[in-house]
Amino acid sequence: MKPRILLDCDTGIDDALALLYLAPLIKAGEVDLVAAGTVHGNVAPEVGALNTLRVLEDAGVHGVPVAVGAARPMAQAVSLASDVHGSDGLGEIGLGEPEAGPAEISAPEQIVRLARENPGELTLLAIGPLTNLAIALLLEPALPRLFREVVIMGGAFSHQGNITGHAEANIWHDPEAAELVFAAGWPITLVPLDVTHSTVLDGEWLDRLAEGATGQSRLATRILVFYSEAYRRQLGRRGVVIHDALAAMLALDPALGEYTTRPVRVELRGEHTRGATLWDRRLHADESDRPPVKVAVSVDVETFRERLLASLL
Repeated sequence: MKPRILLDCDTGIDDALALLYLAPLIKAGEVDLVAAGTVHGNVAPEVGALNTLRVLEDAGVHGVPVAVGAARPMAQAVSLASDVHGSDGLGEIGLGEPEAGPAEISAPEQIVRLARENPGELTLLAIGPLTNLAIALLLEPALPRLFREVVIMGGAFSHQGNITGHAEANIWHDPEAAELVFAAGWPITLVPLDVTHSTVLDGEWLDRLAEGATGQSRLATRILVFYSEAYRRQLGRRGVVIHDALAAMLALDPALGEYTTRPVRVELRGEHTRGATLWDRRLHADESDRPPVKVAVSVDVETFRERLLASLL
Protein backbone atom coordinates (compact mmCIF):
# COMPACT_ATOMS: atom_id res chain seq x y z
CA MET A 1 0.00 0.00 0.00
CA LYS A 2 1.43 3.38 -0.96
CA PRO A 3 2.30 5.76 1.90
CA ARG A 4 -0.46 8.14 2.94
CA ILE A 5 0.97 11.30 4.46
CA LEU A 6 -0.67 13.94 6.64
CA LEU A 7 1.82 16.82 6.72
CA ASP A 8 2.16 19.31 9.58
CA CYS A 9 4.55 22.12 8.64
CA ASP A 10 5.59 25.76 9.01
CA THR A 11 6.45 26.27 5.38
CA GLY A 12 9.67 28.13 5.10
CA ILE A 13 12.51 27.14 2.82
CA ASP A 14 13.40 23.63 4.04
CA ASP A 15 9.69 22.75 4.28
CA ALA A 16 9.37 23.91 0.67
CA LEU A 17 12.22 21.60 -0.34
CA ALA A 18 10.45 18.72 1.40
CA LEU A 19 7.31 19.52 -0.62
CA LEU A 20 9.34 19.69 -3.84
CA TYR A 21 10.89 16.31 -3.01
CA LEU A 22 7.45 14.78 -2.46
CA ALA A 23 5.78 16.40 -5.48
CA PRO A 24 7.06 14.03 -8.22
CA LEU A 25 6.15 11.04 -6.06
CA ILE A 26 2.65 12.42 -5.51
CA LYS A 27 2.17 13.07 -9.22
CA ALA A 28 3.44 9.58 -10.06
CA GLY A 29 0.88 8.06 -7.67
CA GLU A 30 3.59 6.63 -5.39
CA VAL A 31 2.63 8.79 -2.39
CA ASP A 32 -0.74 10.14 -1.27
CA LEU A 33 -0.50 13.54 0.40
CA VAL A 34 -3.87 13.42 2.14
CA ALA A 35 -3.73 16.93 3.62
CA ALA A 36 -1.44 19.50 5.21
CA GLY A 37 -1.70 21.77 8.22
CA THR A 38 0.44 24.72 9.22
CA VAL A 39 1.72 26.04 12.52
CA HIS A 40 3.70 29.02 13.84
CA GLY A 41 7.46 28.59 13.46
CA ASN A 42 9.38 29.76 10.41
CA VAL A 43 6.42 32.01 9.57
CA ALA A 44 2.92 32.68 10.89
CA PRO A 45 0.58 29.75 10.10
CA GLU A 46 -1.58 31.68 7.64
CA VAL A 47 1.56 32.61 5.68
CA GLY A 48 2.74 29.02 5.90
CA ALA A 49 -0.57 27.78 4.49
CA LEU A 50 -0.32 30.08 1.48
CA ASN A 51 3.32 29.06 0.99
CA THR A 52 2.36 25.39 1.10
CA LEU A 53 -0.27 25.98 -1.57
CA ARG A 54 2.14 28.10 -3.64
CA VAL A 55 4.86 25.45 -3.65
CA LEU A 56 2.49 22.55 -4.34
CA GLU A 57 0.79 24.39 -7.19
CA ASP A 58 4.11 25.50 -8.66
CA ALA A 59 5.16 21.83 -8.62
CA GLY A 60 1.92 20.75 -10.33
CA VAL A 61 0.18 19.28 -7.28
CA HIS A 62 -3.41 20.45 -6.81
CA GLY A 63 -6.34 19.57 -4.59
CA VAL A 64 -4.47 19.00 -1.30
CA PRO A 65 -6.43 20.55 1.61
CA VAL A 66 -4.21 22.90 3.63
CA ALA A 67 -5.50 23.95 7.06
CA VAL A 68 -4.24 26.81 9.23
CA GLY A 69 -3.25 25.81 12.75
CA ALA A 70 -1.89 27.26 15.98
CA ALA A 71 -0.64 30.84 15.80
CA ARG A 72 1.38 30.69 19.02
CA PRO A 73 2.98 28.21 21.43
CA MET A 74 1.22 26.82 24.48
CA ALA A 75 3.22 28.68 27.16
CA GLN A 76 5.56 31.29 25.68
CA ALA A 77 5.60 34.16 23.21
CA VAL A 78 5.63 33.40 19.52
CA SER A 79 8.93 33.76 17.63
CA LEU A 80 9.37 33.57 13.85
CA ALA A 81 12.47 33.00 11.70
CA SER A 82 12.58 35.73 9.06
CA ASP A 83 16.36 35.97 9.40
CA VAL A 84 16.71 32.44 7.98
CA HIS A 85 13.68 32.16 5.68
CA GLY A 86 12.87 35.77 4.79
CA SER A 87 9.79 37.72 5.79
CA ASP A 88 7.70 35.72 3.30
CA GLY A 89 9.21 32.39 4.37
CA LEU A 90 10.41 31.66 0.84
CA GLY A 91 13.56 33.74 0.57
CA GLU A 92 11.92 37.01 -0.52
CA ILE A 93 11.30 35.77 -4.08
CA GLY A 94 7.79 37.20 -4.40
CA LEU A 95 6.02 34.02 -5.46
CA GLY A 96 2.50 34.80 -6.68
CA GLU A 97 -0.73 34.10 -4.85
CA PRO A 98 -1.98 30.49 -4.97
CA GLU A 99 -5.13 29.59 -6.87
CA ALA A 100 -6.62 27.73 -3.90
CA GLY A 101 -7.19 29.04 -0.40
CA PRO A 102 -6.78 27.39 3.01
CA ALA A 103 -9.35 24.90 4.28
CA GLU A 104 -12.04 26.10 6.68
CA ILE A 105 -11.20 23.49 9.34
CA SER A 106 -8.30 24.15 11.74
CA ALA A 107 -5.16 22.04 11.49
CA PRO A 108 -5.63 20.27 14.89
CA GLU A 109 -9.25 19.47 14.03
CA GLN A 110 -8.10 18.16 10.65
CA ILE A 111 -5.58 15.84 12.34
CA VAL A 112 -8.30 14.40 14.56
CA ARG A 113 -10.86 14.04 11.78
CA LEU A 114 -8.50 12.33 9.34
CA ALA A 115 -7.14 10.01 12.02
CA ARG A 116 -10.65 8.91 12.98
CA GLU A 117 -11.62 8.40 9.33
CA ASN A 118 -8.43 6.46 8.47
CA PRO A 119 -7.40 4.50 11.59
CA GLY A 120 -3.99 2.90 11.29
CA GLU A 121 -3.45 4.13 7.73
CA LEU A 122 -1.79 7.55 7.94
CA THR A 123 1.77 8.69 8.58
CA LEU A 124 1.83 12.06 10.31
CA LEU A 125 4.92 13.91 9.09
CA ALA A 126 5.59 16.82 11.46
CA ILE A 127 8.31 19.21 10.28
CA GLY A 128 7.42 22.28 12.35
CA PRO A 129 6.77 22.99 16.03
CA LEU A 130 4.45 20.44 17.60
CA THR A 131 1.63 22.71 18.82
CA ASN A 132 -0.98 21.34 16.42
CA LEU A 133 -0.19 17.76 17.44
CA ALA A 134 -0.44 18.64 21.14
CA ILE A 135 -3.79 20.38 20.66
CA ALA A 136 -5.05 17.39 18.67
CA LEU A 137 -3.98 15.11 21.53
CA LEU A 138 -6.01 17.20 23.96
CA LEU A 139 -9.00 16.97 21.64
CA GLU A 140 -8.66 13.21 21.13
CA PRO A 141 -6.61 11.29 23.75
CA ALA A 142 -6.90 8.10 21.66
CA LEU A 143 -5.04 9.76 18.78
CA PRO A 144 -1.74 7.83 19.22
CA ARG A 145 -3.55 4.56 18.44
CA LEU A 146 -5.03 5.96 15.24
CA PHE A 147 -1.80 6.71 13.33
CA ARG A 148 0.42 4.22 11.57
CA GLU A 149 3.47 6.33 12.44
CA VAL A 150 4.50 9.85 13.40
CA VAL A 151 7.77 11.12 11.88
CA ILE A 152 9.08 14.29 13.53
CA MET A 153 11.92 16.52 12.45
CA GLY A 154 13.22 17.95 15.70
CA GLY A 155 15.54 17.78 18.64
CA ALA A 156 19.28 17.56 19.20
CA PHE A 157 21.23 15.19 21.43
CA SER A 158 24.99 15.14 20.85
CA HIS A 159 24.73 17.94 18.29
CA GLN A 160 24.45 21.57 19.36
CA GLY A 161 21.09 23.28 19.06
CA ASN A 162 20.30 25.81 16.35
CA ILE A 163 18.34 28.25 18.52
CA THR A 164 20.30 27.92 21.76
CA GLY A 165 23.35 25.84 22.49
CA HIS A 166 21.06 22.96 23.51
CA ALA A 167 17.69 23.45 21.80
CA GLU A 168 16.62 22.74 18.22
CA ALA A 169 14.14 25.15 16.63
CA ASN A 170 11.01 22.98 16.27
CA ILE A 171 11.22 21.85 19.90
CA TRP A 172 12.31 25.24 21.27
CA HIS A 173 9.35 27.00 19.61
CA ASP A 174 6.96 25.03 21.84
CA PRO A 175 8.63 22.81 24.47
CA GLU A 176 5.37 22.09 26.32
CA ALA A 177 3.77 20.80 23.14
CA ALA A 178 6.79 18.62 22.33
CA GLU A 179 6.78 17.12 25.84
CA LEU A 180 3.09 16.23 25.47
CA VAL A 181 3.75 14.60 22.12
CA PHE A 182 6.77 12.54 23.25
CA ALA A 183 4.91 11.32 26.33
CA ALA A 184 1.75 10.25 24.49
CA GLY A 185 2.82 6.81 23.31
CA TRP A 186 2.32 6.94 19.56
CA PRO A 187 4.83 5.23 17.24
CA ILE A 188 7.31 8.10 16.78
CA THR A 189 10.42 8.32 14.62
CA LEU A 190 12.47 11.39 15.56
CA VAL A 191 14.90 12.93 13.06
CA PRO A 192 17.20 15.26 15.06
CA LEU A 193 19.94 17.70 14.11
CA ASP A 194 22.48 14.95 14.82
CA VAL A 195 21.53 13.35 11.48
CA THR A 196 20.22 16.31 9.48
CA HIS A 197 23.51 18.20 9.88
CA SER A 198 25.44 15.23 8.54
CA THR A 199 23.72 15.78 5.18
CA VAL A 200 25.00 19.30 4.42
CA LEU A 201 24.49 20.14 0.74
CA ASP A 202 27.63 21.94 -0.37
CA GLY A 203 28.36 24.47 -3.10
CA GLU A 204 28.91 21.78 -5.72
CA TRP A 205 25.45 20.32 -5.01
CA LEU A 206 23.89 23.80 -5.24
CA ASP A 207 25.67 24.38 -8.57
CA ARG A 208 24.31 21.10 -9.95
CA LEU A 209 20.83 22.15 -8.85
CA ALA A 210 21.20 25.54 -10.55
CA GLU A 211 21.97 23.76 -13.84
CA GLY A 212 18.55 22.07 -13.78
CA ALA A 213 15.92 23.03 -16.34
CA THR A 214 12.74 22.02 -14.48
CA GLY A 215 10.33 24.35 -12.73
CA GLN A 216 11.13 22.62 -9.45
CA SER A 217 14.89 23.10 -9.83
CA ARG A 218 14.42 26.77 -10.70
CA LEU A 219 12.14 27.39 -7.71
CA ALA A 220 14.49 25.53 -5.36
CA THR A 221 17.49 27.48 -6.67
CA ARG A 222 15.71 30.82 -6.16
CA ILE A 223 14.60 30.19 -2.60
CA LEU A 224 17.94 28.67 -1.58
CA VAL A 225 19.85 31.89 -2.34
CA PHE A 226 18.53 33.54 0.84
CA TYR A 227 18.84 30.32 2.85
CA SER A 228 22.44 29.69 1.81
CA GLU A 229 23.43 33.19 2.95
CA ALA A 230 21.91 32.48 6.35
CA TYR A 231 23.78 29.17 6.50
CA ARG A 232 27.06 30.74 5.43
CA ARG A 233 27.10 32.40 8.85
CA GLN A 234 26.58 29.04 10.56
CA LEU A 235 28.78 26.82 8.41
CA GLY A 236 31.48 29.33 7.49
CA ARG A 237 31.18 28.24 3.86
CA ARG A 238 28.62 27.91 1.09
CA GLY A 239 26.13 25.16 1.85
CA VAL A 240 22.68 24.41 3.31
CA VAL A 241 21.00 21.85 5.55
CA ILE A 242 17.58 20.72 4.34
CA HIS A 243 16.33 19.21 7.60
CA ASP A 244 12.73 18.63 6.56
CA ALA A 245 13.47 16.83 3.31
CA LEU A 246 15.47 14.24 5.24
CA ALA A 247 12.52 13.61 7.56
CA ALA A 248 10.23 13.23 4.53
CA MET A 249 12.64 10.80 2.90
CA LEU A 250 12.97 8.68 6.05
CA ALA A 251 9.17 8.60 6.36
CA LEU A 252 9.04 6.96 2.93
CA ASP A 253 12.24 4.90 3.19
CA PRO A 254 13.18 4.21 6.81
CA ALA A 255 15.94 1.81 5.66
CA LEU A 256 17.95 4.90 4.70
CA GLY A 257 18.72 5.43 8.40
CA GLU A 258 19.91 3.64 11.50
CA TYR A 259 18.08 4.11 14.80
CA THR A 260 18.16 3.71 18.54
CA THR A 261 15.04 3.40 20.67
CA ARG A 262 14.72 5.07 24.04
CA PRO A 263 12.45 7.53 25.89
CA VAL A 264 12.85 11.21 25.02
CA ARG A 265 12.06 14.07 27.36
CA VAL A 266 11.98 17.84 26.82
CA GLU A 267 13.53 20.25 29.32
CA LEU A 268 10.90 22.80 30.32
CA ARG A 269 12.49 24.74 33.18
CA GLY A 270 16.22 25.16 32.60
CA GLU A 271 17.38 28.76 32.38
CA HIS A 272 19.85 27.87 29.63
CA THR A 273 18.48 24.49 28.51
CA ARG A 274 14.75 25.03 27.97
CA GLY A 275 13.67 23.18 24.85
CA ALA A 276 16.54 20.67 24.95
CA THR A 277 15.71 17.05 24.11
CA LEU A 278 17.12 14.54 26.60
CA TRP A 279 17.60 10.81 26.88
CA ASP A 280 19.09 8.86 29.77
CA ARG A 281 22.32 7.20 28.62
CA ARG A 282 22.72 5.05 31.75
CA LEU A 283 22.43 1.34 31.06
CA HIS A 284 20.64 0.74 34.36
CA ALA A 285 18.13 3.60 34.01
CA ASP A 286 14.53 2.52 34.67
CA GLU A 287 12.24 4.50 32.35
CA SER A 288 9.46 1.94 32.12
CA ASP A 289 6.94 4.71 32.80
CA ARG A 290 7.91 6.51 29.59
CA PRO A 291 7.07 5.39 26.01
CA PRO A 292 10.05 4.72 23.72
CA VAL A 293 10.86 6.87 20.70
CA LYS A 294 12.78 5.64 17.66
CA VAL A 295 15.56 8.17 17.08
CA ALA A 296 17.57 8.34 13.86
CA VAL A 297 21.29 8.26 14.70
CA SER A 298 22.81 7.97 11.22
CA VAL A 299 21.72 8.10 7.58
CA ASP A 300 23.03 7.21 4.14
CA VAL A 301 24.19 10.73 3.36
CA GLU A 302 25.14 10.22 -0.28
CA THR A 303 21.86 8.53 -1.16
CA PHE A 304 19.93 11.36 0.48
CA ARG A 305 21.84 14.01 -1.46
CA GLU A 306 21.50 12.30 -4.82
CA ARG A 307 17.87 11.30 -4.32
CA LEU A 308 16.87 14.83 -3.32
CA LEU A 309 18.70 16.31 -6.32
CA ALA A 310 17.12 13.79 -8.70
CA SER A 311 13.65 14.73 -7.47
CA LEU A 312 14.30 18.37 -8.38
CA LEU A 313 15.99 17.99 -11.77
